[in-house]
Order: sequence, then C-alpha cells, then structure tokens
Amino acid sequence: MSRSSWGYLLSFAMVAMPAVHAETMVNDTSLADESNTTNWLSYGRTYSEQRYSPLKDIDTTSVKRLGVDWVMELPKDRSLIGTPLVVDGVMYFTGSYSVTRAVDAKTGKLLWEYDPKSIEHAGDRLVNMWDSSRGLSFWNGKVIIATIDGRLVAIDAKKGTQVWETMTIDPRKAFYITGAPKVFRGKVIIGNGGTEHEAARGYVTAYDADTGELAWRFYIVPGNPADGFENDAMAMAAKTWTGEWWKVGGGGNVWNGITYDPDFNTVLIGTGNGSPWNRKIRSPGGGDNLFLCSILALDADTGEYKWHYQTVPGETWDYNSNMDIVLADLKYGEQTIKALMHAPKNGFFYVINRKNGELLSAEKIGKVTWASHIDLKTGRPVEIAGSRYEDGEETVWPSTFGTHNWHAMSYNPNTGLAYIPSIELPATFTDTKVDLTAWKSPHGHVSVGVEFGTEDSPADIGAASLQAWDPLTQKQVWQVPLPNNWNPGTLTTAGNLVFQGRADGEFVAYQAQTGEQLWSVNLGSGISAPPITYSVDGKQYVSLLVGWGGGGLIAGSLSAQHGWSYKTHPRRLYTFALDSTVPVPASPPPHFPQALDDPNFVIDPTLAEHGKEVYSQSCFLCHGGGAVSGGLAPDLRASPIGLAREAFADVLIKGAKLANGMPRFPKFTDREVDGLMHYVRTEARKAVAASK
Repeated sequence: MSRSSWGYLLSFAMVAMPAVHAETMVNDTSLADESNTTNWLSYGRTYSEQRYSPLKDIDTTSVKRLGVDWVMELPKDRSLIGTPLVVDGVMYFTGSYSVTRAVDAKTGKLLWEYDPKSIEHAGDRLVNMWDSSRGLSFWNGKVIIATIDGRLVAIDAKKGTQVWETMTIDPRKAFYITGAPKVFRGKVIIGNGGTEHEAARGYVTAYDADTGELAWRFYIVPGNPADGFENDAMAMAAKTWTGEWWKVGGGGNVWNGITYDPDFNTVLIGTGNGSPWNRKIRSPGGGDNLFLCSILALDADTGEYKWHYQTVPGETWDYNSNMDIVLADLKYGEQTIKALMHAPKNGFFYVINRKNGELLSAEKIGKVTWASHIDLKTGRPVEIAGSRYEDGEETVWPSTFGTHNWHAMSYNPNTGLAYIPSIELPATFTDTKVDLTAWKSPHGHVSVGVEFGTEDSPADIGAASLQAWDPLTQKQVWQVPLPNNWNPGTLTTAGNLVFQGRADGEFVAYQAQTGEQLWSVNLGSGISAPPITYSVDGKQYVSLLVGWGGGGLIAGSLSAQHGWSYKTHPRRLYTFALDSTVPVPASPPPHFPQALDDPNFVIDPTLAEHGKEVYSQSCFLCHGGGAVSGGLAPDLRASPIGLAREAFADVLIKGAKLANGMPRFPKFTDREVDGLMHYVRTEARKAVAASK
C-alpha cells in the first residue's frame, strides 16, 4: 500500500502510537527550548514565535534533493490554514471545523481522529463562521483545540478522546474562533472574532490547561461606565472614548497574535479593530479608543495590565494588530535589548522593548498613505490629512487586508532578518450612504459603518511579495514577487533557507540571505498554510497542509484568478525529505466556473438592488465580493440551484446544504430570498455577456 493512501483509508482508525526514544514533557521548559531539533511544539515552534528551526541537514546545497516522502489525502476538508505540531514522532493538526488528527510523523499513518462536531454546536450561529482553524496547542499530554463555535477542547494525545471542554463565549452572540490557543504556565489562553457581526466587546480568557476552569479574563475595551470598570486599566481606557461606545460594542476582538514572554512572565496580546470600523459612529467625539489596535502586555499569572503600545490610535480602517508578535534579543551597538517585532495591517514594522513597551523604531514596509511616519518621540503615527474619509470617501493604502495579514512572518537569528508575506492593495472607504446617526449594530450579519462587500475586486489590482526585513536598520534586504495576493506564512532554518507556499500552488525554498530561489514543486492547489520542520530518528522532514482557504478568499476575482474553485482540487498533508521520490499525486488543472443564465428569467432591478444589500451583509464573506467566488464556497453564478426558486429557498431557509457548512437563514423573508436570486442572476448575466 502506498503511503499516499494511508490517510484516506484509515480516516477513522485507532492504532498504536509509534515507538519513540523518549517522551517529551511539553511544558514551559520545553516550549522555551530554542535548541530542540526533534519537535515542533507550538504554533511558532517555541515561545519566541520565530518559526526558526536549528535543523540544517536540508540546506542551500542539499535542498535540490528534497522530494515528497509521504502524502495524506484529506477529502473531507476545505480550508487548510493551520500549523501542525510534532511531539515525539507524532504530528497533530486541525482541519476544517477543527477536526483534529494525529498521524505518525515518519510515515503519515493515521493514529486517531477527533471531530468536535462544530457545525452541530454552532447551529444557526454558523452564518457568522468560516471552516478555518489556524492551529492547536499541546500541554502535559493533552492536545488543546479551539472550535469555530467558541469552545476549548482538551484531547488525550495518546487516545484521541476528550478530557475536558469549556465554552469561551456567550453563545447568544455572533462570536467565533479561528485562531490557535496558546499555552503557558499551566494555562491556555484564547480570544475570538466577530467584530463585524455583533456589538462586540473583545476579550481574552485564560483557563487551567488541566481542567478547563477559568483562571482570568481581560477585556480589551471598556464597557458601560454605569456598570463600573473591571480594573484600573479599563477606567484609564474609558477616558479615550467618547459618546456611548458600549452600545455598539467598541471592538478589539483578539482572533490571532498572542505570545507568551517567559523572560518577563508576560502575555503579549495583539488587539483588534473597532466595532464598528467607522470611528464617526463608534466614538463620535474622537479619541484614541484604547486598547484597540495595540500590543497589550498582561501579567501571565493574574491577567493584570502591565503596559501597552497602540499602533493605530482611534482606528477607522480595520487596521488591527492581530498579527503575530515575535520575540528576539536584538543587539544595538553594545546593548542587547529583549525586543518584540510586529508587522500589523497598517503597513509599518515595529520594534518594541518588551520590558516596558518603549518604541525603538518603526518604518513602512509597503505603500502607506494614511500616515507619513511614526513620531519616535511620541510613538504616534503622523496622519495624512483627509485619510479618515472626513468628507465621506477616501482611497488609502493599505486595504483592509493590510500590508501584512495573519500569515506568520519568521525570523532567523543567524541572518538577523524577518521574512514577511506582504500585500500591496488599496481600499476606498465610503460612508456617504451610511446613516451615521441611525446606524445600529448587527447581530448575525455584517455591518461595519462603511460600504463593504458590495463589489468584485479586479484580478490585477495591487501586488504581493515576500520580503526580507532587517529589524535593526529597518530596511528591506531583498524582495521577491508573489502571485496576487493571499500567500501563506514562512519558515526559516539554520540551513540558511526560507520556505513558503504560494497562492499559485508552488512550494518554494529561498536562500535566506539573498532571496535566490533554490527549489520548488507545484502541489496542485493554492497553499494557505505555513510549513514546519522536524526530525525523526535523525532525519529532517518538512511538512505543510495544502488547501486553499482563509478570509482572503472573499476578494472576488482577485482570489478567483488562480482557478482554485470550490471542491475541485484535493486537500492534502505533504511531507518532504532528502532523496525521497514519492510522486506528487495528480490534481485537476485550474478550474474557472462558468456562469449560467436563463434568458427567460426576467430580472427585477429593484429586487436585485435589495438582493445586493442582503448579499453584502450575509453572503459575500464566503461566496466572494460581487458574487465572484474565490474558492471558499460555490460560485453562485454557476450554480443550477440559483435557477430554481424552490431549491434556492430550501438551501437558504431550510438548510439543505448544512452538512457542507452552508448555514441556513430561517429569518429570511420571501423578499430577501427573491432579492438574492435576482442579484445573483444579474451578476451571472453580466459574466455571460462578458465572456462572449
């Protein structure tokens, strides 16, 4: 039996764990050990989140001999964006809807599979949720996952059975989780998303990693002053808000970007954007709106506030700071500073003293037009007049996708460079059609205080690249162009290499100092997950999940241009090693769904316009802007279901496709169903006409 068949044939099997030479106790000591070459124990490999491995058997000379060692087929999955973990020869990873698997890291044999039944638990809240999971944690013999519907679940690492489970959100709210939980000092911490779907007040919560009991919680923004403040930090933050912000939530949701710093026993939190985005609604008298778009330092034992640094005071562009926070000892002359590096959406690269939050330097890593620079004396951005769309509309760089999104950068202490997946993309912010005084927070649909999600994004807008950045000089050392625009995170090694997948399906190794491409292989589908490396019995392996997915696929033609259409291309876990010769399994060529048109269907322009509004609030986050699917969900213009009113209503209202992750909308009226049908037919007819 070929190795590439094992994962598919044993999709529900329970077999003995592989033999290992020693059992690693995954705790603070092992998670801080930068010298370990066997395991990949946490999201960023170690507490530093550097995604750097000291393994070097695969280097600039030998990398040309890299080949596929084994492949695991994952036919049930869709979005694969996560970072696997490897502990003592066993690999653990999450797939769609946080289905978790353990496999023999040497052979690819499935050991167990755990399904948290996320779709069932979500119920009608599924309307707010993707299928994505960025990863998992391991602590003291337990795998800990976060589910899309808001739970933390601990799984026995050897048996694959549940140890404990706890709900981390109020299930009445439109919150969800896509991020990886992080562990430290016997605790596990998690945040959530949902800023665009709810009057959201963001928070992080730490739980006992052995029992699931709540240890502490910290809110990111203040609540209603009439209720009192939870701590002095919230009272301080409230002074930076105006109006009745608590009625619209405030925001700050932490859906990614959590790092534990063992040197100072601090949890560093990258906080989210405002709820709603538009500050004119959220805080009409202005204000910095703490602790939005900040790095927030909390005591790891108690959750008490230590310090903060805000990247975007009074943010109004969705420029959140949920991107990864990387720790390193940086040498400035004769002085070594324990620093953090952070490249949030806003287009700047920050180096900060993590002892006290002092800004050391900040420079642009891409085109930025909302601010000219960061004033190092005040630590504040110097904004460009008009960028806050004061007159109702403004085009600014970067877009809401950011110059750097959640795709993790890596840092190589040997080269002294950070390797950043970058995006160059503008966005037009318009609130001319938004009633700023009458706006109400959504509950279960999207509304952000600006026009959003109504149009297709052209395939040729903007650009993407991988850049190597020197955090000491704050200058770019090299840059290579990437296919537009959603490219995954990076891995760097002592072999002087940088590995990265690409949106076009290529998996590439670069020379870490120069950016020279040394090796590549096409894996037959867009890649959205970062690679890892580990060793078993002295042999180095490189692994990554392959399955086009994640929030960037909402960008219409910009995402669809690669041809990774919904459920057309296989999902797989690939593992590589030197001198391995397993063939890359066949994949279908890129596929571009063809829009269908019924010439007898009479489009009602009024209904179609209403349907466009409904689509932007309830559909585009999966089916894509302008009804052009980027591959996360079916292209509705090409679906025959959209040509039959009864079948269309069965899907929307009765949940006929619920098992596939398509939520039901039981509160949709006939007018909303008809409006969506007429809107989709309008966009389909445009596409058919354009193809002639």
